[in-house]
Amino acid sequence: MAVEKAIGSSSLVEVIDRILDKGIVIDAWVRISLVGIELLAIELRVVVASVETYLKYAEAIGLTATAA
Repeated sequence: MAVEKAIGSSSLVEVIDRILDKGIVIDAWVRISLVGIELLAIELRVVVASVETYLKYAEAIGLTATAA
């Protein structure tokens, strides 16, 4: 019996390649307060991308120092 690849399915390698090419950002912000007093604040940003992709977008928004 032949095994056929379903249309639209992706292998793990293809998914990782796409994430590294395009990048993904996970942004979370949590604040816990009680009666108007802030007890805990957590800010988290996770960026997963290839170095080339990260540098391209970081330069576009001004996060990298430009060579003089």
